[in-house]
Amino acid sequence: MKKIPAGQQYKSINTQTGVVDADPHRLIQMLFAGALEQISVAKGCMQRADLAGKGEAVSKAIGIVGGLLDSVNVEAEQEVLGNNLTTLYTFVTRRLSEANIANDVVGLDESANVLRELQAGWNEIRPEVLSQASSESVPV
Repeated sequence: MKKIPAGQQYKSINTQTGVVDADPHRLIQMLFAGALEQISVAKGCMQRADLAGKGEAVSKAIGIVGGLLDSVNVEAEQEVLGNNLTTLYTFVTRRLSEANIANDVVGLDESANVLRELQAGWNEIRPEVLSQASSESVPV
């Protein structure tokens, strides 16, 4: 059996605990962070000509963006926002795939920039989400 370094074990436990304890808004924040981290790893691998590492990191990033895409809730009053998010996540997925095939750092950067913009908007609404959640949980 392969021994996992203590630092990686701690990170894995910390991540698992964070997911279990996270509210839905926090889970999306974690997905953004994970996708951006994997894009960064892919970029480093690309610069070192580590094709296997690059492919694995891009694949993980695409999977995470797929999770973000699956989280989009297109309600009647939010249909335009939902459709815009779907378009952006689809663009990022396509761009990551193209960047992987072409060894294109610019494509990775474009994908990361889109995700950072979406992440910033998501982070800005956190106080509002927490406020709504606390007001909904208080019995009247």
